[in-house]
Amino acid sequence: MKIVVCLKRVPDVAEAEVKVRPDGSGIIDDRLVFDINEPDNYALEEALLIKERVGGEVVLVSLGDEKVEEVLRMGLAKGADDAVRITDPRFSGLDGPATGMVLARAIERLGYDLILTGCMATDDGQAVVGPVIARILDIPYATLVTKIELGDGRARISRELEGGLLEVSEVKLPALFAIQTGINEPRYASMLGIKRASKREIRVMGGSDLGITEISSRSEILRFFIPPVTKHAEIIEGPPDETAAKLAQLIKEKGVL
Repeated sequence: MKIVVCLKRVPDVAEAEVKVRPDGSGIIDDRLVFDINEPDNYALEEALLIKERVGGEVVLVSLGDEKVEEVLRMGLAKGADDAVRITDPRFSGLDGPATGMVLARAIERLGYDLILTGCMATDDGQAVVGPVIARILDIPYATLVTKIELGDGRARISRELEGGLLEVSEVKLPALFAIQTGINEPRYASMLGIKRASKREIRVMGGSDLGITEISSRSEILRFFIPPVTKHAEIIEGPPDETAAKLAQLIKEKGVL
């Protein structure tokens, strides 16, 4: 079984102060730490677990410049078999649908039995690349997948719905699944694995290799900005009877009761 996993390099802003560029074109990222997109990391782990159960190979694909090789090498260090970086000056700054189209063309040429992506990108909050890939390749897909069981050319999957509900489906392979976080526990790369991965060759594919002569985004980010503070909390101080009276008056004025 050939499993293709799409990885994205994103800034880790969980504990970092995010600042917007003066011109509003994006965030200042020169001091931010970059890593594998968190949902993609779960997709990678699921691919490695499937490989351990049924055999096959895991191929990593990422779109970007030389900097994305650090996440590809981390994937190789964890146990992936091959890695491909897609790059071309024409692919810079593509939106989600255009990125999905480029990845689909690359995956089509690589060959696949199963494609795994993360359920969303943590840097822009979008969740469109996986479904776009599946639609272009004309294969079934499912999002927010929390369990995968393979057998007889089909996959039995569970996916998360709103309200804590789960949906169980059977999907004919080849297919694409966008993996939900929490499906597994991603492994750490060993020092030996990291050392070996640092010497591995990463294949590079450009627009000419994919048969793409022209591509453009259909959407454009106009401006980044920090949301303005529009309301403030009001602290009511004083003895209990006085604060209770003030609170009751505020509730009445706001029309709550």
